[in-house]
Amino acid sequence: MKVLLYDTTLRDGNQDRKISLSLADKLQIARILDHFGFDYIEGGWPNPSNPTDEEFFQKIKDVKLKHAKIAAFGSTRRPKMLPENDPLLQALVKSGAPVKTIFGKSWDLHVTDVIRTTLEENLDMIESSVAYLKDHSEEVIYDAEHFFDGYKANPEYAIETLRAAEKGCADCIVLCDTNGGTMPWELEEIVKDVKKKISTPIGIHVHNDAGLAVCNSIYAVKNGALMVQGVVNGYGERCGNANLTTIAADLYFKMGAKFFAAKKMARLRQLSSNVDQIVNLPSDVHAPYVGDAAFAHKGGAHIDGVMKVSRSFEHIDPHAVGNDRVFVTSDQAGGSLVVEKLKAIKPGIDKKDPVVGKLLTLIKERENAGWHFDSAEASFKMLVYRQLGMVEEPFKVLNYRVIEDKTPQGVSVSQATVKLQIGDKISHQVSEGDGPVNALDAALRKALLPFFPNMAKVKLDDYKVRVLGSKVASDATVRVWTTFGDEKGYWNVVGVSSNIIEASWMAFVDGLTYKILVDNKVIENAYKHLDVNPVAPAKAKEEPAPTKSKNLTARKVRNLAGVSRKK
Repeated sequence: MKVLLYDTTLRDGNQDRKISLSLADKLQIARILDHFGFDYIEGGWPNPSNPTDEEFFQKIKDVKLKHAKIAAFGSTRRPKMLPENDPLLQALVKSGAPVKTIFGKSWDLHVTDVIRTTLEENLDMIESSVAYLKDHSEEVIYDAEHFFDGYKANPEYAIETLRAAEKGCADCIVLCDTNGGTMPWELEEIVKDVKKKISTPIGIHVHNDAGLAVCNSIYAVKNGALMVQGVVNGYGERCGNANLTTIAADLYFKMGAKFFAAKKMARLRQLSSNVDQIVNLPSDVHAPYVGDAAFAHKGGAHIDGVMKVSRSFEHIDPHAVGNDRVFVTSDQAGGSLVVEKLKAIKPGIDKKDPVVGKLLTLIKERENAGWHFDSAEASFKMLVYRQLGMVEEPFKVLNYRVIEDKTPQGVSVSQATVKLQIGDKISHQVSEGDGPVNALDAALRKALLPFFPNMAKVKLDDYKVRVLGSKVASDATVRVWTTFGDEKGYWNVVGVSSNIIEASWMAFVDGLTYKILVDNKVIENAYKHLDVNPVAPAKAKEEPAPTKSKNLTARKVRNLAGVSRKK
């Protein structure tokens, strides 16, 4: 079977009460989703009341996507209004998105009591809206909102709404369990009936209010759905949307489904982790396939079984999704994936080499302290290169200082001073910024620019701060995660400290050092689309991998360092 994966993280995921995506966030996530291989990326709902989404559709035109189609979301026309006069439909057309996705009412209750029009008018709203957009789009997808509740209340009318979309020449009709309360056996029977009565390809869009979103999505595919809509990591309003991360893995490993992103399954954990970092939420330790505990073994009998025959206690090879198995009772640091990455950096290195053991111990110590290398590959590479003595630092930090001042007018002013040694030269620079972090970033670049002109093209594309552990007072440990980019691509770095300025400085130094070494061909140029190419997964082995450290609990905090999340 062939399946299309439609991601709506930028819209439905953004409705999660803990998430508020900036324009920069949306563009970064879009690049990641495209690089992974999703077929559709729903960018949002362009309309005058949502300027961020309107700007996204203009900016995304300048991004060279490899595979994904960009979809703009909206609704059918309003009652008693021609499509060409409806401002929301006009905003969809203006977006220039090749794919338009609109929702309409399938439940007669919504027609009569919510939008308060007639059943006949609603059918015409669906057909005329789809037909109008079809004349202005490469592709039109119709989302039948509340379809399963509508079918259970009035099956004849619910089917008529689908037929109206079919008459309008929709390319795909997506059945939505908007309230998320449909049971799998109900969904299966309804999907079978729909398949008998309409010929247009169908899709599925499920919410997780009953904890069944992934299950129902899989059942829909089993019974003929060709498109699955969902959200990376299952973010979303109320209890969230169908978790597209889990669904993709289930489709591939359990159903043998064919889809474009299947060849990137070894990057699934990295995809999940990168998006978590951008939305600034802690990763779910227990997430299927990609969580830290997904292949963790603590019980003695389980460990013994895995050591003898790994598949006796693991349903798939963890490396197949970019994860690793964990023996919680083991004191040995690191994991087999780390060793594979070390071999990629220094071919021929022996995993029994004492240097490797020291490195794994250091990595474990760093991760226990809050460093998160899964989504900061540039920092991982810098750590390894330095510990193996394979690089010479392009500059030495002699001193840095940040001063906060307030003018008589009550305006806060941040000033940073940076002093570097580059060869036999000293570079001493001062810069002001919107906050201490912004000033520090500016001063460091200013000090490097006379010696490394490529610094002029580097931009700080994202900056996130997270408090680690349960200690949330002013002396709490924080992790700073940043994304740098230029015309060649993007790379992620991380810094951890109880001092937010120091954590930021660590990340900045790593990020700019990495760029200098890559441009000087000291380090292989591996950054691309926020995703440093990972090592190909090792083949399944009937032997255990060493333990991997646990991530500390973290939660999102407001950035107090003067770098806004909105851009």
